Amino acid sequence: MSGQNKVSGVVLAGGLGRRMQQRDKGLLLFNHRPLVSYALAAMAPLVDELLISANRNQADYSQFGYPVVGDASQAFDGPLAGILAAMRTAHNPVLLVAPCDSPLVKAEHMQRLVLALNDDAEIAVAFDGERLHPVFAALKTGLQADLHDYLQSGERKLQSWFYRHALVKVDFSDVPQIFVNVNTPAELRRLEETSVYQ
Repeated sequence: MSGQNKVSGVVLAGGLGRRMQQRDKGLLLFNHRPLVSYALAAMAPLVDELLISANRNQADYSQFGYPVVGDASQAFDGPLAGILAAMRTAHNPVLLVAPCDSPLVKAEHMQRLVLALNDDAEIAVAFDGERLHPVFAALKTGLQADLHDYLQSGERKLQSWFYRHALVKVDFSDVPQIFVNVNTPAELRRLEETSVYQ
């Protein structure tokens, strides 16, 4: 990515997939492609370093050609733990974050988050007009120490940590449907049947 603000990216694929019958969501096929590949494609044009956060099947994820980072603990502590692991690995001042299970998001959507992260903001997060989508965000990697302390205190809530910082909500009310995500096998089938995404 050109410009003075270098950006790292991470696709979050570190969950247990409890509602997906313990299957690794990022590796499930959507329209004949692994779900994680859609997030990687949306991020790649915007970043000069791309990571995959995964705690299982790391060898499978490494085949996509990007470094795979695991959480510091084996407790599956949620997306903040994946974000912290990525911050520790990232070489740039900005970290762009997306989940592995929302295949309708494209590069132009992720770019809105990067552009919104101005000098006065520490975190830019997607907002669809009604609610936040906190796993779609751009963050200053200088927040690493604060995030580490937050997790060490036993907290796990993504939005609660976001609201501790200078936060800008990025308007996606024109395309709220892009945030549909896949949590169960039935949802995956239904999205394949109804989606016009190619």
